[in-house]
Amino acid sequence: MWSSRRSFLACLATLACLGLSSCGEGRVNDEVAARRAYLGLDGAIDRALALGFDGYNAASNANIPEQSDVGDVSGTMVVGGQVDAGVSDNKEMRLEVTLSDDYSDGPVEDEVDIVYNGGPLDLDLSMQGLPDAQLSGSFVGTVVMAGDLMGEVTLDLDITGETEDAGDGTIQRKPGTIHVLGTAASEYGVFDVDVSL
Repeated sequence: MWSSRRSFLACLATLACLGLSSCGEGRVNDEVAARRAYLGLDGAIDRALALGFDGYNAASNANIPEQSDVGDVSGTMVVGGQVDAGVSDNKEMRLEVTLSDDYSDGPVEDEVDIVYNGGPLDLDLSMQGLPDAQLSGSFVGTVVMAGDLMGEVTLDLDITGETEDAGDGTIQRKPGTIHVLGTAASEYGVFDVDVSL
């Protein structure tokens, strides 16, 4: 009798688990998923940086007019905020990044496709000695994901590295120097993010 009851309860637990996307499958529930949740947004950092400079060039003071661009695959990014005025080789950016219409720059590791909506995320960047600058900053905020990773995730990340001229007069992060460290929090817990690019 007890064995039958235990089997019945195990069956109910299995059915409940299947109703919850296989108990976390496709959700941010470990460090691998947390890494991928960030990597799907990594290209957005460079896009926001470029839009920040566009806003700086269009502004008459530190407050930049909103700038927008489309993702490599889908969706829209809107960037506003502040960029230090002046002709110094040092720049401080305090940007607000909003993603809509299923923003995506394409698949990440193992062809994982994620789209993002939400924000604004706070992207604060300090660049000392442009164009070949020391870069430091943070990327903090909440987005809702869909696709191969689903649900709400809150990122709290520090970014360090270097910048360089992209070859067309714009500034980009220098590959091989970028380190992103912090956490991704979901309903399943808080998971470490540690990415070198």
